[in-house]
Amino acid sequence: MIKTFRLLLPLLIFLQQFILSQTLHADLQTLMLENFREDEPGGSLLVLKNDSIVFSQGYGIADLASGEKINAETVFNIGSISKTFVAMGILILAERGQLSLMDPVTRYFAFDHPEVVNEITIKHLLTHTSGLPDLRDVQNNREFYLTARDQENFSPLLSCDQLNFIPGSQFQYSNPAYNGLALIIEQVTGRKWQEFIEENIFQKSGMTHSKITDGPHPETGVAHAYVLQNNHFVESDYGEFPTFAAAGNGGIWSSTIDLVRYYQALKAAKFLRDKSMLEEAQRPWYSANWSGSDHPFVGYGWWRGEKALFSGVTFAKDMIFHTGSQGGFRGYYVNIPEEQILIVALFNRPVDKSILKSVTAIIQQHRWLNH
Repeated sequence: MIKTFRLLLPLLIFLQQFILSQTLHADLQTLMLENFREDEPGGSLLVLKNDSIVFSQGYGIADLASGEKINAETVFNIGSISKTFVAMGILILAERGQLSLMDPVTRYFAFDHPEVVNEITIKHLLTHTSGLPDLRDVQNNREFYLTARDQENFSPLLSCDQLNFIPGSQFQYSNPAYNGLALIIEQVTGRKWQEFIEENIFQKSGMTHSKITDGPHPETGVAHAYVLQNNHFVESDYGEFPTFAAAGNGGIWSSTIDLVRYYQALKAAKFLRDKSMLEEAQRPWYSANWSGSDHPFVGYGWWRGEKALFSGVTFAKDMIFHTGSQGGFRGYYVNIPEEQILIVALFNRPVDKSILKSVTAIIQQHRWLNH
């Protein structure tokens, strides 16, 4: 009897895992179908556990003009998740000794008042703690910013004559800071930063679907984004949404499956070989002169901590993540390292974090897939 049980045990475990996976799939499927119609813009959801895909499904339409359906290979603009790629590009150069995170920004840019900004370093730009004010007048120059690239979006900051706070002392999210970081990559490498990222991250990660805005957005092979106006979906991406061409802060296009490859390449040190540097990048940076009311939650491009992502729902799990929002695109990249779970959700219509809370709650109900 004992021998027979031992022989049957692997089969019983397999059956249990199969049944639980089917239940998880059904729960996630129900959630997504309640939120997205097949004839409207939607999104793609992927859940990875221990490097195995346990859920991957597309919902809705990628392009209303063509009627193309969304799947795991559909390419979306990932918004500010792009910042993690720019940050990794900076760290690759730091690892090679081509720059230092403590380099002053005045080494790379000719500010009108260098004495005002001389304490700002690359590290401050990475962590959104530079104190540089966003001097872009997008509201009154909307037409200009519809096609303005990284240089045009960072240049207004060069006239800064007063900081919002002492560098390192507070957090203030800054899109132009990442336009500046992209331009630093170009100065150091002597080539377009898009090419540097494609060669050193996309290719080494096997990200075959991914692209980067370089002026106009990719015209083919990508989803279009939409917003609902007067009960009709209207396009809101390149050409309709200002600053969309400023690629350093949000110009990367990718798929859920490619972002899994990015995650796996980071873990395997395929492009950033010093794992301690990645750990530092994904750990909140505490400046010696920090005076903010809250504890820092931002590393070098990465955000960390459940409270920074969710409010009102407690999962009691550490999370390394970034979100993205640009035009009608929305993106969520959430790594739960303790459970070896990655959640990637990309949408071509506005959705808020409640959908991600619900996805995470379902995974929690399934005991974090530790069956």
